[in-house]
Amino acid sequence: MEKTFKHVAYLWDDKKADELGEDQVALFLYRSNILGADLRITNYGGGNTSCKTIEKDPLTNEEVEVMWVKGSGGDIGTLDRSGIAGLYTERLRNLKNVYGGLDDEDRMVGLFNHCIYDLDSKAPSIDTPLHGLLPFKHIDHLHPDALIAVAAAEDSEKVTKEIWGDKMGWVPWQRPGFELGLMLEKCLEENPGIRGIVLGSHGLFTWGDTSYECYMNSLDVIETASEYIEKKVKEQGEVFGGQKVQSLPEDQRKEKAAELMPLLRGLASSENRMIGHFTDSDVVLEFANSNDLSRLAPMGTSCPDHFLRTKIQPLVLSLGTNEALSNPEEVLKKLEPAFEQYRNEYKEYYENHKRDNSPAMRDPNPVIILFPGVGMFSFAKNKQTARVASEFYINAINVMRGAEAISSYTSLPRQEAFDIEYWLLEEAKLQRMPKEKPLSRKVAFITGGGGGIGKAIADKLAAEGANVFLTDLSQDRLDEAMESYGKDTAATAICDVTDAQSIQKAYKKSILAFGGVDIIIHSAGLAISKSLEDTTEKDWDLLQNVLVKGQFELAQKGMAILKKQDLGGDFISIASKNGLVSGPNNVGYGTAKAAQQHMSRLLAAELGGDKIRVNIVNPDGVIVGSKIWEGDWAEGRAKAHGISVDELPKHYAKRNLLQEIILPEDIANGVFACVGLLTKSTGNTINVDGGMANAFVR
Repeated sequence: MEKTFKHVAYLWDDKKADELGEDQVALFLYRSNILGADLRITNYGGGNTSCKTIEKDPLTNEEVEVMWVKGSGGDIGTLDRSGIAGLYTERLRNLKNVYGGLDDEDRMVGLFNHCIYDLDSKAPSIDTPLHGLLPFKHIDHLHPDALIAVAAAEDSEKVTKEIWGDKMGWVPWQRPGFELGLMLEKCLEENPGIRGIVLGSHGLFTWGDTSYECYMNSLDVIETASEYIEKKVKEQGEVFGGQKVQSLPEDQRKEKAAELMPLLRGLASSENRMIGHFTDSDVVLEFANSNDLSRLAPMGTSCPDHFLRTKIQPLVLSLGTNEALSNPEEVLKKLEPAFEQYRNEYKEYYENHKRDNSPAMRDPNPVIILFPGVGMFSFAKNKQTARVASEFYINAINVMRGAEAISSYTSLPRQEAFDIEYWLLEEAKLQRMPKEKPLSRKVAFITGGGGGIGKAIADKLAAEGANVFLTDLSQDRLDEAMESYGKDTAATAICDVTDAQSIQKAYKKSILAFGGVDIIIHSAGLAISKSLEDTTEKDWDLLQNVLVKGQFELAQKGMAILKKQDLGGDFISIASKNGLVSGPNNVGYGTAKAAQQHMSRLLAAELGGDKIRVNIVNPDGVIVGSKIWEGDWAEGRAKAHGISVDELPKHYAKRNLLQEIILPEDIANGVFACVGLLTKSTGNTINVDGGMANAFVR
């Protein structure tokens, strides 16, 4: 029977659970996934879950207890069998015999490997002993905002007793590891009837004999804490000391954010290029606009899962909501000192707390940036990391609200925070991350992205690590294109390249999606094949507007963004062999393509000083998969060559030196060569035509 909760989502489906039968590992994974689906319970990558089963030892044939637990770096919302570790429970508990105290924590992690039962196990996480030293069949370790608020309140132990009486245990803050596992074990021994344990400044442990009982226990404990906090907030009246700043209307907030974000991105990328994320949710604005912002924001976050992704504290901008942002130079004069102060304070934090064996200082730029009245920006190595950092800071805001309503919020001591941020085990995890792809941390803006060539370019650049922003006249094409990307890879906008305002709107949407733009590709196009006498003024204007004027508007407005960021960039014109070669029935199209090519050379000469490279990719005969060839153009070219439309692919292949059919993917490879490999080339033309001697540019 479904139970109703107000503050958490009850997602258990009896039918789905029944289909899993008595497979306790499958039920534990199912429980993990539905817990991870509710961000009020735990955020991406946060928390861990486990179960214990009886298995046959392959060496002795004896029955042994095995613990299955989320492995290092996993996410319970998407957890599957490949992401868990299986360990002999008894061996794990026997590690107590060799544990040498707090200074021995790092060595103990290496010893977890001696406890492995399942040879296909994911690397066991630092939290493994927390589950192994407790006797329960199913265990959840979660980071719900409500529980961390209780854990981060100044009188956390007293509050825990007030809410649950003798039904919940409490342990003081201790960094995750073997010592904390021993503390949980001792807490249970001293309080044998408890249903869970609150970890000071950290989170929650709950358990049950079955996966369902564990799930319900977790939800009920979180619901109880949430109700308690809700009551306290109502009694308190004002949240965060009341409102200090009035929010701008939503459309104005978005406008301000789009104006400011490229500048912030450039400053946040002083050491490593970053991808951005923006949110102006009610939770963010309530905190950013409050009187207590100046007191609470510098205190930093309390839960390790939070500040590992957000840095210990945010940068709060002193810009006013009425401030004009149209003059980038003037705005930079106000932003640069704030960033410099943040970097210097982070360096002091590092120098004051580093150990003899601490890893080198990491990027000192802020991850979270708050703009009162507007919203919150986050910057990280990729979109997912930036988005998740934003979500975690929202969790931190919720924690601060709850703790302040209960009594007062407390953060971790700076040394404790540093020791986690620069933990050698965390550094080892970072070093194990796969090498970034060539276009990682870059954003590609592609016109005509719903078409054959544009979509192929987007696919290639995304495969090489870029975020891609696709524009097109057709929403259906964009919707179809998005089916092949994840939400953190691509975004889209309707854009008419003949309309300057439409281009500007698309750029702003791209900025709000990813923080800015690095690569601009003009792939939108059409083709009209007519003789001089048959070419109408309408034909001529259409070709000039889409191909030439569109490129001009795209470049002019795009360069303003690239210059704001001050990170260089790329502009690629998808032109045509027809801009170089004279042929019949082609006066309008060929002229427009030639204009695209020479405009690109002019832009290359003008923009080189800003490290903005402008290059040309010249296709020819891209028939298969090209939207242009679905219309009258194919009939016109077939007529010009005295052949049928069906004969066109072979005809074009026969006439090039390599006798190859040119595909959209070939054009995409040409673009990647320009933006990913030939990083010291500008003003160049790459012909992707199988070799046409009369189109050789030199």
